[in-house]
Amino acid sequence: MNENAQRGLQWRRLVGRYFSPRLGGVPRKWAAANAQVASRLFAEYETHFCADPGASWAVHRAIYEDAWLSGMCGAVGVALPADRAVRSGLSRDCDAFVTRRVRAAFPGAVQEIWNLHSAGYVLHTASGEASWELDGYLTGMGVRSCFVGLYGADQVDTAKASQLYYQRVFVHADVAPDDALVVDDSERALDWAADVGARTVLCHLDPPTNNRHLHVRRLADLSLLLTYWTATGTRECWVPSGPTAASDVAAAR
Repeated sequence: MNENAQRGLQWRRLVGRYFSPRLGGVPRKWAAANAQVASRLFAEYETHFCADPGASWAVHRAIYEDAWLSGMCGAVGVALPADRAVRSGLSRDCDAFVTRRVRAAFPGAVQEIWNLHSAGYVLHTASGEASWELDGYLTGMGVRSCFVGLYGADQVDTAKASQLYYQRVFVHADVAPDDALVVDDSERALDWAADVGARTVLCHLDPPTNNRHLHVRRLADLSLLLTYWTATGTRECWVPSGPTAASDVAAAR
């Protein structure tokens, strides 16, 4: 639902706005530090969960948050708060501050979410991010009330890194995989969803490389596909939302 490059630039600026008055340092240094530290931590995240997709997301997240703030403080040249609980609180508060202020929605995405909601689809996100971050993004977009559940790797304690993620999400949501339609901009993620029995739609300018997935070029085109879907008797649908795969929502009729 959001364009990642645009969102990343806004994150850097907003991180500076948040931390500069609280911990010192100038905003531009915080922005540069966030770009540097986050890039390294994202790469470590991928390596960690590629090696062990079943590893606890919650355990890794606690380590990530502390490394993120300590790395930025070191780069900016300000003191790191000594109390770990204080550091954790600052990280979570920054998440809330930034995500509610990001404005990076793809053209037509907000209206399409309202279209799906108005048509009676029960929407959930299916993202690799934390549910509280998704809450912030969707609140900023003005569509939070359209969503019932926010998945949210924290909701199932596993990263969006294998079939296990979708298995746990469907169990948690009490949705049978063969009643689900998953929409994502990552064909790899859709392969995992298809492997556990879901139907899938690639939301990307380029078509899928295999015939397992249906295709829309943009989220705003999804209603046309769902009109066909409903006419053929399909009951459930899972669509896009936040990062890590750029966008991933879930819908159930």
